[in-house]
Amino acid sequence: MPTAPMPDDWQRALVVAAHPDDIEYGLAAAVAVWTAAGKDVHYVLATRGEAGIAGLSPAEAGPLREDEERRSAAAVGVTEVEFLDHRDGVLEAGLPLRRDLAGAIRRHRPELVVTMHGGDTWTPPEVTPGALNSPDHRALTRSVLDAVADAANEWIFPELPGPTWTGVQYIAVQSVGGEPPHAIDVVSGVEAAVASLTEHRRYLAALSDDPVDEQARRQVDMATLTEDGGRRVGFRLYWG
Repeated sequence: MPTAPMPDDWQRALVVAAHPDDIEYGLAAAVAVWTAAGKDVHYVLATRGEAGIAGLSPAEAGPLREDEERRSAAAVGVTEVEFLDHRDGVLEAGLPLRRDLAGAIRRHRPELVVTMHGGDTWTPPEVTPGALNSPDHRALTRSVLDAVADAANEWIFPELPGPTWTGVQYIAVQSVGGEPPHAIDVVSGVEAAVASLTEHRRYLAALSDDPVDEQARRQVDMATLTEDGGRRVGFRLYWG
């Protein structure tokens, strides 16, 4: 099946990820395109990424990574970033996470919900055998899919404040490898995406001795470059 363009008949999106920096590895290029077109995009992060920097305690890393994420979001036109305060590294696909995500969906009231790839491997096995995806990513994606339905049902999590939200038209899960069912051209968003990932300076510096700017560009290139030299971000789409 040929790749189809992402639907554009929406105004408000909620991008949901597990950790600070997750959105910046590719998705931020799409976000930059959307905000430049006047779309309203908000971020929700399940954790503060406090367990993500070797040698830096969670008490120190959490606030640092939260600050990096807020600056990173601003680089692609996102001004509202919410953190749900689940523990980094031990995220569970269960009722507590579903409840918090459903509450976020009811608060932000999106028409499009975007989330990260939640498969067992980050890259297809035929490309990089054994490259396991983070358990936090897997738990997050499954819970987001469930939480969209939860947010629309008045009898699920009735203790949550505010009205239900039935306005989600699409759920877009980032597609990795191969030909995605849907995609958006992100040529115009690449530079903003690089700037966005570069804001995670302390985190990237702990990953490699390479200059942070070089790391950011390399990662955005890997996530967006296509075989024909174009730029796109792919998604698997579900109806809300």
